[in-house]
Amino acid sequence: MRIGIDCRTILHPEKGEGAGLGHYTYQLVRHLLKIDKKNTYFLFFDRSVQKRRLDKFKQKNVLIKFFPFLQYKNLMPESLSHLLVNATLDREDLDVFHSPTLSLPRSYQGSSAITVHDLAFYKFPELTSPEKSYLLKTIVPNILKEAKKVIAVSKSTAKDLQEIFNLDAKKIEIIYHGIDQRFFKKRILPEIKKIKKKYNIQKDYLFFIGTLESRKNIMRIIESYERFRDGLVQPLSNTGNKIKISQNIFSKYQLVLSGAKGYDFKKIKKKIADSGYKNDIILPGYVEADDLGALFSGASLFVFPSLYEGFGLPILEAMAKGVPILSSNISSIPEVTQSAAILVDPYNVAQIAQAIYVLLGDKNLQKKLIAKGQTRVKNFTWEKCARKTLNVYKEINKG
Repeated sequence: MRIGIDCRTILHPEKGEGAGLGHYTYQLVRHLLKIDKKNTYFLFFDRSVQKRRLDKFKQKNVLIKFFPFLQYKNLMPESLSHLLVNATLDREDLDVFHSPTLSLPRSYQGSSAITVHDLAFYKFPELTSPEKSYLLKTIVPNILKEAKKVIAVSKSTAKDLQEIFNLDAKKIEIIYHGIDQRFFKKRILPEIKKIKKKYNIQKDYLFFIGTLESRKNIMRIIESYERFRDGLVQPLSNTGNKIKISQNIFSKYQLVLSGAKGYDFKKIKKKIADSGYKNDIILPGYVEADDLGALFSGASLFVFPSLYEGFGLPILEAMAKGVPILSSNISSIPEVTQSAAILVDPYNVAQIAQAIYVLLGDKNLQKKLIAKGQTRVKNFTWEKCARKTLNVYKEINKG
């Protein structure tokens, strides 16, 4: 087969990072090339990519291609941009073209697959600009119709596709993400201390990573942390558990909210500024891949009560690093975590705060969740993702 993959989302392949879509594309391509030496791969970039990054993909069955003039995309009519992409793809006579994002060049006539990572813009339309909302309502349904196969990253996302677009279940293939092996690397205490110092973390800490926006439930995370610090939780002695709780548990922990600024960040920033615990709420910003493992390893608890996730890759990362997890009981999260996390109603601040208190106080519960997480995470590999994706290509090619 002649397989084309749109690789424009890949940013830093030498580190395997790229904020979600780029990470997925990089890991998928890297593992496809490991397992498949038979088919020919056409990897499409634009010319802004650095040559040294392309070297990662060079092997006998790989051809590096460039979409023409896309660095000037904003200066040309959209129809011309699509025309140039179509012409490039047609010239290579592909059997399958895979877009790892919810997009296809307009009027593309070849056989194609797309990956749908989530449908947050349909679940939370208030977070989408009117211009983008119009495009989503008119263009996305056509893309889903034109694609031969739609890869959903979870059963939850597949269900959303069927409910929102009435998409035929036979057209959808569920393929989970994998976990980067670097997250299984053991981190030693001096390394963790160094990272804590770098980001001005002075205590034990609760850890969150993701875009700092409304959908990630940042405001309620802060409110739950404040409630925990205020001691507005039920004493553990009432639960019947024989747990010794330190009197300083409420002041012992900082809250680390890492990630790039997103929608409504100004409200989040004001919320922190107005908090009585603002000095213990740390904003490291976007964390580089080299630092992420140590930040996970040093955390006492991973807090991720997101309002919606198509998959939730940070959950796998926390499992791999052996961090107990508190997360949501909605969307794809129960599917990914199963029994390896404490799940809460993400809209219930009191419940989140109580779960923080229980988890931090119950060492036996922590050990059980960590053990379950490290067993569960072994089910998610990029090689498995690549093999299943290759099967999708074969199915498309068979017609």
